[in-house]
Amino acid sequence: MDRTAGSSTEELARRIRELGPWFHNLEIGGVQTAPDHFLGDYPAFKWEGFRHVVPEDLEGRSVLDIGCNAGFYALEMKRRNAGRVVGIDADPHYLRQAHFAAEAAGLDIEFRQMSVYEVPKLGERFDLVIFMGVLYHLRHPLLALDLIHEHVAGDLMLFQCLQRGDERIPPLEEDYPFSEWAVFDRPDYPKLFFVEERYASDPTNWFIPNKAAIEAMLRSAGFAILEHPEREVYLCRRGERHYAVETVPGLGG
Repeated sequence: MDRTAGSSTEELARRIRELGPWFHNLEIGGVQTAPDHFLGDYPAFKWEGFRHVVPEDLEGRSVLDIGCNAGFYALEMKRRNAGRVVGIDADPHYLRQAHFAAEAAGLDIEFRQMSVYEVPKLGERFDLVIFMGVLYHLRHPLLALDLIHEHVAGDLMLFQCLQRGDERIPPLEEDYPFSEWAVFDRPDYPKLFFVEERYASDPTNWFIPNKAAIEAMLRSAGFAILEHPEREVYLCRRGERHYAVETVPGLGG
């Protein structure tokens, strides 16, 4: 049930302004939250490119949206008949927006303020984990993937990460001698570009990988790539790690 039916457009517009600025452009009761977004109708136009990899009917399956922002993907999953949907974000500003959007849409979604590093506290696994647009904002990106694999991923993960650099996937050996230097000079070798200050005026853009690095990190954390529907987006399945992981608190050893 759309709970905006009894609200005037002026009231909705006022409330949306009060909750701004918005990074997700949502349509609430006919009012857009970020109509002048620098990326356009974001993230709706991106979603159109890969929505087909998520079942139209989730048949009551559980979903965790990590870094949910204003809740675009959490809302979409609930509309696809997901059962329990949980959205987490470290920013209370975005969570206030997400609560408002879900309430306006009449959708039962649970939102919590927590970071990806705190996912062990959830104490449960989810059929689908959404991890979109978060990894490059983290100082410890591989730890985040390890924690998701060990504690909350039950089956599928929908993943996206900003990428820069070479987009080729190089043929690499599993091991190289200590004397090998030249392989690291290859532009297609898996790389994480470290941003010390800012990229795109954002001080939280820390590590920006190339394509080879993203795919290698996913495999290393134990995620098999099922589909790559568009640039930067992957549908993965939780599997076994290719290599042993050192003992880290929260990873189970």
